Amino acid sequence: MTDLHRLIDALAGTRILVVGDVMLDRFTHGRVDRVSPEAPIPVLRVQRETAMPGGAGNVVANLAALGAMPQLVAVIGDDAAGRELCALGAGLGLDTSGLLPVAGRATTTKTRFIAGGQQLLRTDSETDAPLGDADAARLLAAVAERLPGAAILVLSDYGKGVLTADVTATLIDLASALGVRVLVDPKGRDYRRYRGALCITPNTRELADATGMGVRDDAAVVAAARALARDCGIGAVIATRSEQGMSVVPADGPVTHLRAQAREVFDVSGAGDTVVAVLAASIAAGADLVDAATLANIAAGIVVAKVGTATVRPGELRDASGLAIATGPGAKRVSLDRAVEQVERWRRQGLRVGFTNGCFDLLHPGHVSLIAQARAQCDRLVLGLNSDDSVRRLKGPTRPVQTEAARATVLSALGDVDLVVVFTDDTPLALIKALRPDILVKGADYNVENVVGASDVMGWGGRVVLAELTEGQSTTSTIARMK
Repeated sequence: MTDLHRLIDALAGTRILVVGDVMLDRFTHGRVDRVSPEAPIPVLRVQRETAMPGGAGNVVANLAALGAMPQLVAVIGDDAAGRELCALGAGLGLDTSGLLPVAGRATTTKTRFIAGGQQLLRTDSETDAPLGDADAARLLAAVAERLPGAAILVLSDYGKGVLTADVTATLIDLASALGVRVLVDPKGRDYRRYRGALCITPNTRELADATGMGVRDDAAVVAAARALARDCGIGAVIATRSEQGMSVVPADGPVTHLRAQAREVFDVSGAGDTVVAVLAASIAAGADLVDAATLANIAAGIVVAKVGTATVRPGELRDASGLAIATGPGAKRVSLDRAVEQVERWRRQGLRVGFTNGCFDLLHPGHVSLIAQARAQCDRLVLGLNSDDSVRRLKGPTRPVQTEAARATVLSALGDVDLVVVFTDDTPLALIKALRPDILVKGADYNVENVVGASDVMGWGGRVVLAELTEGQSTTSTIARMK
Protein backbone atom coordinates (compact mmCIF):
# COMPACT_ATOMS: atom_id res chain seq x y z
CA MET A 1 0.00 0.00 0.00
CA THR A 2 2.89 2.37 0.75
CA ASP A 3 4.26 1.74 -2.75
CA LEU A 4 0.83 2.43 -4.26
CA HIS A 5 0.62 5.63 -2.25
CA ARG A 6 3.94 6.79 -3.70
CA LEU A 7 2.79 5.80 -7.17
CA ILE A 8 -0.43 7.82 -6.87
CA ASP A 9 1.59 10.87 -5.84
CA ALA A 10 3.95 10.34 -8.78
CA LEU A 11 1.16 10.42 -11.39
CA ALA A 12 1.04 14.22 -11.31
CA GLY A 13 3.09 15.87 -14.02
CA THR A 14 3.59 12.77 -16.18
CA ARG A 15 3.59 13.62 -19.89
CA ILE A 16 1.35 11.49 -22.07
CA LEU A 17 0.47 11.93 -25.74
CA VAL A 18 -2.89 10.43 -26.73
CA VAL A 19 -3.74 9.80 -30.38
CA GLY A 20 -6.89 8.22 -31.72
CA ASP A 21 -10.64 8.45 -32.06
CA VAL A 22 -12.18 11.32 -30.11
CA MET A 23 -15.92 11.61 -29.69
CA LEU A 24 -18.59 13.67 -27.98
CA ASP A 25 -20.63 11.84 -25.33
CA ARG A 26 -24.05 13.38 -24.67
CA PHE A 27 -26.41 12.35 -21.88
CA THR A 28 -30.06 13.39 -21.95
CA HIS A 29 -31.73 12.73 -18.60
CA GLY A 30 -35.45 12.84 -18.04
CA ARG A 31 -38.55 11.20 -16.67
CA VAL A 32 -41.00 8.83 -18.31
CA ASP A 33 -44.61 9.20 -17.20
CA ARG A 34 -46.52 7.91 -20.20
CA VAL A 35 -46.45 6.00 -23.45
CA SER A 36 -46.73 7.91 -26.72
CA PRO A 37 -50.16 7.81 -28.39
CA GLU A 38 -48.34 7.75 -31.75
CA ALA A 39 -46.46 4.49 -31.15
CA PRO A 40 -45.83 2.04 -28.27
CA ILE A 41 -42.76 3.92 -27.05
CA PRO A 42 -42.04 5.84 -23.84
CA VAL A 43 -42.19 9.63 -23.87
CA LEU A 44 -39.09 11.09 -22.22
CA ARG A 45 -39.69 14.41 -20.49
CA VAL A 46 -36.23 16.00 -20.72
CA GLN A 47 -34.94 17.47 -17.46
CA ARG A 48 -31.25 18.09 -18.17
CA GLU A 49 -28.54 17.45 -20.69
CA THR A 50 -24.80 17.04 -20.23
CA ALA A 51 -21.87 16.50 -22.57
CA MET A 52 -18.25 15.41 -22.13
CA PRO A 53 -15.32 14.19 -24.22
CA GLY A 54 -15.43 10.49 -25.05
CA GLY A 55 -13.06 7.93 -26.54
CA ALA A 56 -9.55 9.36 -26.74
CA GLY A 57 -10.99 12.54 -25.21
CA ASN A 58 -12.05 10.59 -22.13
CA VAL A 59 -8.56 9.12 -21.80
CA VAL A 60 -7.21 12.67 -21.77
CA ALA A 61 -9.89 13.81 -19.30
CA ASN A 62 -8.90 10.98 -16.97
CA LEU A 63 -5.22 11.86 -17.27
CA ALA A 64 -6.00 15.50 -16.47
CA ALA A 65 -8.02 14.42 -13.41
CA LEU A 66 -5.00 12.43 -12.20
CA GLY A 67 -2.81 15.54 -12.42
CA ALA A 68 -0.92 14.34 -15.50
CA MET A 69 0.00 16.64 -18.40
CA PRO A 70 -1.70 15.04 -21.41
CA GLN A 71 -1.81 16.16 -25.02
CA LEU A 72 -4.32 14.98 -27.59
CA VAL A 73 -4.05 14.61 -31.35
CA ALA A 74 -7.22 13.55 -33.14
CA VAL A 75 -9.52 14.58 -35.96
CA ILE A 76 -12.94 16.16 -35.58
CA GLY A 77 -15.56 17.32 -38.01
CA ASP A 78 -15.82 20.92 -39.07
CA ASP A 79 -19.18 21.03 -37.31
CA ALA A 80 -20.97 22.15 -34.13
CA ALA A 81 -20.10 18.94 -32.27
CA GLY A 82 -16.41 19.43 -33.09
CA ARG A 83 -16.50 22.98 -31.81
CA GLU A 84 -18.25 21.79 -28.66
CA LEU A 85 -15.50 19.21 -28.12
CA CYS A 86 -12.88 21.96 -28.41
CA ALA A 87 -14.75 24.04 -25.85
CA LEU A 88 -15.00 21.09 -23.46
CA GLY A 89 -11.29 20.42 -23.84
CA ALA A 90 -10.47 24.06 -23.15
CA GLY A 91 -12.66 23.83 -20.05
CA LEU A 92 -10.43 21.00 -18.81
CA GLY A 93 -7.40 23.24 -19.29
CA LEU A 94 -6.18 21.26 -22.31
CA ASP A 95 -4.37 22.47 -25.40
CA THR A 96 -6.91 21.81 -28.16
CA SER A 97 -4.60 22.70 -31.05
CA GLY A 98 -4.19 18.96 -31.71
CA LEU A 99 -7.89 18.59 -32.58
CA LEU A 100 -7.73 18.78 -36.36
CA PRO A 101 -10.96 19.65 -38.19
CA VAL A 102 -11.65 17.71 -41.38
CA ALA A 103 -14.19 19.08 -43.84
CA GLY A 104 -17.00 16.69 -44.68
CA ARG A 105 -16.29 14.42 -41.72
CA ALA A 106 -18.85 14.22 -38.91
CA THR A 107 -17.60 14.43 -35.34
CA THR A 108 -18.44 11.12 -33.69
CA THR A 109 -21.31 11.82 -31.27
CA LYS A 110 -23.01 9.30 -28.98
CA THR A 111 -26.24 10.45 -27.34
CA ARG A 112 -27.72 8.41 -24.51
CA PHE A 113 -31.31 8.95 -23.34
CA ILE A 114 -31.72 8.00 -19.68
CA ALA A 115 -34.69 7.72 -17.31
CA GLY A 116 -34.92 6.09 -13.91
CA GLY A 117 -31.27 5.08 -14.07
CA GLN A 118 -31.77 3.11 -17.30
CA GLN A 119 -30.74 3.86 -20.87
CA LEU A 120 -33.79 3.97 -23.11
CA LEU A 121 -31.92 4.56 -26.35
CA ARG A 122 -28.50 5.47 -27.74
CA THR A 123 -28.00 7.25 -31.04
CA ASP A 124 -24.66 7.44 -32.86
CA SER A 125 -23.64 10.01 -35.44
CA GLU A 126 -20.25 9.24 -36.93
CA THR A 127 -17.94 8.79 -39.86
CA ASP A 128 -15.77 5.68 -39.79
CA ALA A 129 -14.18 6.00 -43.23
CA PRO A 130 -10.36 5.86 -43.22
CA LEU A 131 -8.55 9.18 -43.21
CA GLY A 132 -7.43 10.43 -46.60
CA ASP A 133 -3.72 10.72 -47.29
CA ALA A 134 -3.59 14.49 -46.78
CA ASP A 135 -5.41 14.37 -43.44
CA ALA A 136 -3.32 11.42 -42.28
CA ALA A 137 -0.20 13.44 -43.09
CA ARG A 138 -1.53 16.35 -41.00
CA LEU A 139 -2.18 13.99 -38.10
CA LEU A 140 1.30 12.46 -38.28
CA ALA A 141 2.91 15.90 -38.46
CA ALA A 142 1.02 17.00 -35.35
CA VAL A 143 2.16 13.87 -33.52
CA ALA A 144 5.78 14.27 -34.61
CA GLU A 145 5.74 17.82 -33.24
CA ARG A 146 4.51 16.72 -29.79
CA LEU A 147 6.05 13.28 -29.36
CA PRO A 148 9.58 14.32 -28.21
CA GLY A 149 8.19 15.63 -24.90
CA ALA A 150 6.14 12.53 -24.08
CA ALA A 151 6.98 9.57 -21.85
CA ILE A 152 4.16 7.39 -23.21
CA LEU A 153 2.21 7.35 -26.46
CA VAL A 154 -1.36 6.06 -26.04
CA LEU A 155 -3.20 4.87 -29.13
CA SER A 156 -6.95 4.94 -28.41
CA ASP A 157 -8.48 2.94 -31.24
CA TYR A 158 -12.27 2.91 -31.53
CA GLY A 159 -12.29 1.82 -35.17
CA LYS A 160 -13.48 5.19 -36.50
CA GLY A 161 -10.95 5.39 -39.31
CA VAL A 162 -8.18 7.44 -37.71
CA LEU A 163 -5.76 4.69 -36.67
CA THR A 164 -5.48 2.89 -39.99
CA ALA A 165 -2.86 0.16 -40.32
CA ASP A 166 -0.40 2.51 -42.07
CA VAL A 167 -0.94 5.39 -39.61
CA THR A 168 -0.62 3.07 -36.61
CA ALA A 169 2.61 1.49 -37.88
CA THR A 170 4.09 4.92 -38.57
CA LEU A 171 3.14 6.19 -35.11
CA ILE A 172 4.78 3.20 -33.39
CA ASP A 173 7.91 3.67 -35.53
CA LEU A 174 8.08 7.37 -34.62
CA ALA A 175 7.74 6.54 -30.93
CA SER A 176 10.31 3.75 -31.05
CA ALA A 177 12.85 6.04 -32.69
CA LEU A 178 12.52 8.43 -29.74
CA GLY A 179 12.43 5.76 -27.04
CA VAL A 180 8.77 6.52 -26.24
CA ARG A 181 6.82 3.47 -25.08
CA VAL A 182 3.46 2.73 -26.71
CA LEU A 183 0.27 1.62 -24.98
CA VAL A 184 -2.67 0.58 -27.17
CA ASP A 185 -6.39 0.28 -26.44
CA PRO A 186 -7.09 -1.94 -29.48
CA LYS A 187 -9.98 -2.52 -31.84
CA GLY A 188 -10.67 -4.95 -34.66
CA ARG A 189 -9.34 -8.45 -35.26
CA ASP A 190 -5.87 -7.93 -36.75
CA TYR A 191 -3.51 -6.83 -33.98
CA ARG A 192 -0.39 -7.23 -36.11
CA ARG A 193 -0.60 -3.51 -36.83
CA TYR A 194 0.25 -2.88 -33.17
CA ARG A 195 3.62 -4.66 -33.52
CA GLY A 196 6.25 -3.00 -31.33
CA ALA A 197 3.84 -1.75 -28.66
CA LEU A 198 4.79 -2.15 -25.01
CA CYS A 199 1.33 -3.52 -24.20
CA ILE A 200 -2.26 -3.66 -25.37
CA THR A 201 -5.45 -3.72 -23.27
CA PRO A 202 -8.18 -5.82 -24.93
CA ASN A 203 -11.23 -6.94 -23.01
CA THR A 204 -12.04 -10.66 -23.09
CA ARG A 205 -14.44 -10.36 -26.03
CA GLU A 206 -11.83 -8.49 -28.06
CA LEU A 207 -9.19 -11.02 -27.03
CA ALA A 208 -11.39 -13.89 -28.21
CA ASP A 209 -12.20 -12.13 -31.50
CA ALA A 210 -8.54 -11.40 -32.22
CA THR A 211 -7.33 -14.92 -31.51
CA GLY A 212 -10.31 -17.18 -32.19
CA MET A 213 -9.57 -18.82 -28.83
CA GLY A 214 -11.71 -19.36 -25.73
CA VAL A 215 -11.31 -17.07 -22.70
CA ARG A 216 -13.56 -18.73 -20.11
CA ASP A 217 -11.02 -19.13 -17.32
CA ASP A 218 -7.56 -17.96 -16.22
CA ALA A 219 -5.69 -20.60 -18.21
CA ALA A 220 -7.62 -19.85 -21.38
CA VAL A 221 -7.07 -16.10 -21.04
CA VAL A 222 -3.34 -16.65 -20.55
CA ALA A 223 -3.11 -18.96 -23.56
CA ALA A 224 -4.94 -16.49 -25.81
CA ALA A 225 -2.93 -13.50 -24.55
CA ARG A 226 0.38 -15.32 -24.96
CA ALA A 227 -0.52 -16.34 -28.51
CA LEU A 228 -1.53 -12.77 -29.33
CA ALA A 229 1.67 -11.27 -27.89
CA ARG A 230 3.85 -13.83 -29.66
CA ASP A 231 2.17 -13.66 -33.06
CA CYS A 232 1.84 -9.86 -33.14
CA GLY A 233 5.17 -8.83 -31.63
CA ILE A 234 3.66 -7.08 -28.59
CA GLY A 235 5.47 -6.90 -25.25
CA ALA A 236 2.49 -7.75 -23.01
CA VAL A 237 -1.27 -8.13 -22.97
CA ILE A 238 -3.27 -6.68 -20.08
CA ALA A 239 -6.65 -8.35 -20.48
CA THR A 240 -9.56 -6.55 -18.77
CA ARG A 241 -12.06 -9.13 -17.56
CA SER A 242 -15.01 -7.16 -16.15
CA GLU A 243 -16.06 -8.57 -12.75
CA GLN A 244 -13.09 -10.97 -12.82
CA GLY A 245 -10.56 -8.13 -12.80
CA MET A 246 -7.46 -8.11 -15.01
CA SER A 247 -4.73 -10.46 -16.15
CA VAL A 248 -1.23 -9.16 -16.86
CA VAL A 249 0.33 -11.51 -19.40
CA PRO A 250 3.81 -10.62 -20.69
CA ALA A 251 5.13 -12.28 -23.81
CA ASP A 252 7.65 -13.98 -21.51
CA GLY A 253 7.68 -14.22 -17.73
CA PRO A 254 5.20 -14.73 -14.89
CA VAL A 255 1.49 -13.96 -15.21
CA THR A 256 -0.42 -11.93 -12.63
CA HIS A 257 -4.19 -12.13 -12.12
CA LEU A 258 -5.75 -9.13 -10.36
CA ARG A 259 -9.23 -9.70 -8.98
CA ALA A 260 -11.81 -6.94 -9.24
CA GLN A 261 -12.85 -5.14 -6.10
CA ALA A 262 -16.47 -5.81 -5.20
CA ARG A 263 -18.39 -2.73 -6.27
CA GLU A 264 -21.93 -1.92 -7.31
CA VAL A 265 -21.86 -1.35 -11.07
CA PHE A 266 -23.93 1.56 -12.38
CA ASP A 267 -22.32 2.36 -15.71
CA VAL A 268 -19.37 0.86 -17.58
CA SER A 269 -19.23 3.73 -20.11
CA GLY A 270 -15.61 4.75 -20.52
CA ALA A 271 -14.21 2.35 -17.93
CA GLY A 272 -11.66 1.12 -20.45
CA ASP A 273 -10.52 4.71 -21.02
CA THR A 274 -9.90 5.08 -17.29
CA VAL A 275 -7.87 1.87 -17.22
CA VAL A 276 -5.70 3.04 -20.12
CA ALA A 277 -5.17 6.47 -18.55
CA VAL A 278 -4.08 5.07 -15.18
CA LEU A 279 -1.84 2.49 -16.85
CA ALA A 280 -0.17 5.15 -18.99
CA ALA A 281 0.39 7.60 -16.15
CA SER A 282 1.66 4.85 -13.84
CA ILE A 283 4.15 3.50 -16.40
CA ALA A 284 5.29 7.06 -17.14
CA ALA A 285 5.82 7.52 -13.38
CA GLY A 286 8.16 4.51 -13.31
CA ALA A 287 5.83 1.66 -12.29
CA ASP A 288 6.20 -1.82 -13.74
CA LEU A 289 3.24 -3.38 -15.54
CA VAL A 290 1.94 -5.24 -12.49
CA ASP A 291 1.89 -2.19 -10.20
CA ALA A 292 0.43 -0.06 -12.99
CA ALA A 293 -2.30 -2.66 -13.61
CA THR A 294 -2.99 -2.95 -9.87
CA LEU A 295 -3.73 0.77 -9.70
CA ALA A 296 -5.72 0.65 -12.94
CA ASN A 297 -7.80 -2.22 -11.55
CA ILE A 298 -8.64 -0.11 -8.49
CA ALA A 299 -9.56 2.82 -10.76
CA ALA A 300 -11.87 0.60 -12.82
CA GLY A 301 -13.72 -0.42 -9.66
CA ILE A 302 -14.28 3.25 -8.85
CA VAL A 303 -15.40 4.45 -12.25
CA VAL A 304 -18.02 1.75 -12.89
CA ALA A 305 -19.82 2.97 -9.76
CA LYS A 306 -20.21 6.40 -11.36
CA VAL A 307 -22.73 7.61 -13.89
CA GLY A 308 -21.85 8.22 -17.52
CA THR A 309 -18.38 8.70 -18.95
CA ALA A 310 -16.45 9.50 -15.77
CA THR A 311 -12.99 10.19 -14.40
CA VAL A 312 -11.10 9.16 -11.26
CA ARG A 313 -9.13 11.50 -9.03
CA PRO A 314 -6.04 10.75 -6.90
CA GLY A 315 -7.98 11.12 -3.65
CA GLU A 316 -10.43 8.45 -4.75
CA LEU A 317 -7.56 6.12 -5.63
CA ARG A 318 -6.07 6.63 -2.17
CA ASP A 319 -9.40 5.98 -0.50
CA ALA A 320 -10.07 2.85 -2.53
CA SER A 321 -6.52 1.64 -1.89
CA GLY A 322 -7.09 1.93 1.85
CA LEU A 323 -4.53 4.70 2.11
CA ALA A 324 -6.45 7.73 3.26
CA ILE A 325 -9.81 6.38 4.34
CA ALA A 326 -11.46 8.59 6.89
CA THR A 327 -12.69 6.34 9.67
CA GLY A 328 -15.52 7.02 12.07
CA PRO A 329 -18.20 9.70 11.71
CA GLY A 330 -16.04 12.13 9.70
CA ALA A 331 -16.14 9.80 6.70
CA LYS A 332 -19.44 11.37 5.56
CA ARG A 333 -17.85 14.75 4.85
CA VAL A 334 -17.08 14.95 1.13
CA SER A 335 -16.13 17.50 -1.50
CA LEU A 336 -18.75 18.97 -3.82
CA ASP A 337 -17.51 16.83 -6.73
CA ARG A 338 -17.81 13.65 -4.68
CA ALA A 339 -21.26 14.70 -3.46
CA VAL A 340 -22.52 15.34 -7.00
CA GLU A 341 -21.33 11.89 -8.08
CA GLN A 342 -22.88 10.16 -5.07
CA VAL A 343 -26.21 11.96 -5.50
CA GLU A 344 -26.28 10.84 -9.14
CA ARG A 345 -25.67 7.24 -8.07
CA TRP A 346 -28.56 7.44 -5.62
CA ARG A 347 -30.82 8.80 -8.32
CA ARG A 348 -29.95 5.89 -10.56
CA GLN A 349 -31.15 3.62 -7.77
CA GLY A 350 -34.47 5.47 -7.77
CA LEU A 351 -33.80 7.10 -4.37
CA ARG A 352 -35.17 10.53 -3.42
CA VAL A 353 -32.45 12.95 -2.33
CA GLY A 354 -33.17 15.62 0.27
CA PHE A 355 -31.17 18.69 1.26
CA THR A 356 -31.07 21.02 4.22
CA ASN A 357 -28.45 23.43 5.43
CA GLY A 358 -27.28 25.61 8.27
CA CYS A 359 -24.40 26.63 10.52
CA PHE A 360 -25.18 23.92 13.11
CA ASP A 361 -22.92 25.53 15.72
CA LEU A 362 -23.39 23.76 19.09
CA LEU A 363 -25.79 21.02 18.02
CA HIS A 364 -29.03 21.17 20.01
CA PRO A 365 -32.45 19.40 20.00
CA GLY A 366 -33.84 21.88 17.49
CA HIS A 367 -31.14 20.90 15.00
CA VAL A 368 -31.73 17.20 15.62
CA SER A 369 -35.46 17.63 15.06
CA LEU A 370 -34.95 19.55 11.81
CA ILE A 371 -32.58 16.90 10.49
CA ALA A 372 -34.91 14.07 11.51
CA GLN A 373 -37.87 15.75 9.78
CA ALA A 374 -35.76 16.30 6.67
CA ARG A 375 -34.65 12.67 6.58
CA ALA A 376 -38.26 11.52 6.93
CA GLN A 377 -39.06 13.24 3.63
CA CYS A 378 -36.41 11.47 1.55
CA ASP A 379 -34.31 8.34 1.12
CA ARG A 380 -30.93 10.08 1.40
CA LEU A 381 -30.13 13.40 3.09
CA VAL A 382 -27.32 15.77 2.14
CA LEU A 383 -26.50 18.45 4.68
CA GLY A 384 -24.94 21.74 3.55
CA LEU A 385 -22.70 23.22 6.26
CA ASN A 386 -21.58 26.86 6.35
CA SER A 387 -17.79 27.22 6.44
CA ASP A 388 -16.14 29.05 9.34
CA ASP A 389 -15.71 32.22 7.26
CA SER A 390 -19.31 32.05 6.13
CA VAL A 391 -20.53 31.72 9.74
CA ARG A 392 -18.42 34.72 10.81
CA ARG A 393 -19.95 36.87 8.09
CA LEU A 394 -23.47 35.81 9.07
CA LYS A 395 -23.18 35.60 12.87
CA GLY A 396 -20.34 37.94 13.82
CA PRO A 397 -16.66 37.64 14.81
CA THR A 398 -17.27 35.47 17.90
CA ARG A 399 -18.83 32.67 15.90
CA PRO A 400 -18.61 29.82 15.21
CA VAL A 401 -17.88 28.29 18.57
CA GLN A 402 -16.95 25.01 16.86
CA THR A 403 -14.77 24.80 13.75
CA GLU A 404 -16.25 23.46 10.51
CA ALA A 405 -14.23 20.26 10.97
CA ALA A 406 -15.69 19.71 14.42
CA ARG A 407 -19.21 20.56 13.27
CA ALA A 408 -18.93 18.23 10.28
CA THR A 409 -17.73 15.39 12.50
CA VAL A 410 -20.62 15.81 14.95
CA LEU A 411 -23.22 16.03 12.17
CA SER A 412 -21.77 13.00 10.40
CA ALA A 413 -22.33 10.99 13.57
CA LEU A 414 -26.10 11.37 13.13
CA GLY A 415 -27.73 8.39 11.47
CA ASP A 416 -30.15 10.64 9.59
CA VAL A 417 -27.30 12.38 7.75
CA ASP A 418 -25.84 10.66 4.68
CA LEU A 419 -23.42 13.33 3.40
CA VAL A 420 -22.00 16.61 4.71
CA VAL A 421 -20.75 19.23 2.25
CA VAL A 422 -19.14 22.47 3.46
CA PHE A 423 -19.92 25.58 1.40
CA THR A 424 -18.14 28.93 1.58
CA ASP A 425 -20.81 31.29 0.24
CA ASP A 426 -23.31 33.07 2.45
CA THR A 427 -26.10 30.97 0.96
CA PRO A 428 -26.19 27.37 -0.33
CA LEU A 429 -27.65 28.35 -3.71
CA ALA A 430 -24.68 27.18 -5.78
CA LEU A 431 -24.58 23.92 -3.81
CA ILE A 432 -28.30 23.32 -4.35
CA LYS A 433 -27.98 23.96 -8.09
CA ALA A 434 -25.08 21.51 -8.31
CA LEU A 435 -26.80 18.74 -6.33
CA ARG A 436 -30.33 19.27 -7.71
CA PRO A 437 -32.10 17.70 -4.70
CA ASP A 438 -35.61 16.31 -5.02
CA ILE A 439 -36.64 17.78 -1.67
CA LEU A 440 -35.45 20.99 0.02
CA VAL A 441 -36.13 21.33 3.75
CA LYS A 442 -35.97 24.48 5.92
CA GLY A 443 -37.47 25.49 9.24
CA ALA A 444 -41.02 26.82 9.47
CA ASP A 445 -39.69 30.27 10.42
CA TYR A 446 -39.24 30.72 6.62
CA ASN A 447 -41.86 31.16 3.94
CA VAL A 448 -41.43 29.07 0.82
CA GLU A 449 -40.88 32.27 -1.18
CA ASN A 450 -37.93 33.17 1.08
CA VAL A 451 -36.18 29.81 1.07
CA VAL A 452 -32.93 30.01 -0.88
CA GLY A 453 -33.10 27.68 -3.88
CA ALA A 454 -36.85 27.01 -3.57
CA SER A 455 -37.71 28.28 -7.03
CA ASP A 456 -34.91 26.22 -8.55
CA VAL A 457 -35.94 23.00 -6.82
CA MET A 458 -39.59 23.45 -7.76
CA GLY A 459 -38.50 24.36 -11.29
CA TRP A 460 -36.99 20.90 -11.85
CA GLY A 461 -39.98 19.14 -10.28
CA GLY A 462 -38.87 18.96 -6.64
CA ARG A 463 -40.63 19.92 -3.41
CA VAL A 464 -39.95 22.41 -0.62
CA VAL A 465 -40.85 21.30 2.91
CA LEU A 466 -41.02 23.56 5.97
CA ALA A 467 -40.10 21.63 9.12
CA GLU A 468 -41.70 22.30 12.49
CA LEU A 469 -39.50 24.20 14.94
CA THR A 470 -38.62 23.03 18.44
CA GLU A 471 -39.65 25.84 20.72
CA GLY A 472 -36.99 27.55 22.81
CA GLN A 473 -34.03 25.93 21.01
CA SER A 474 -31.35 28.02 19.30
CA THR A 475 -27.58 28.27 19.35
CA THR A 476 -27.77 31.95 20.26
CA SER A 477 -29.89 31.25 23.35
CA THR A 478 -27.65 28.34 24.31
CA ILE A 479 -24.55 30.58 24.19
CA ALA A 480 -26.39 33.26 26.18
CA ARG A 481 -27.24 30.76 28.92
CA MET A 482 -23.64 29.62 29.02
CA LYS A 483 -22.53 33.18 29.66
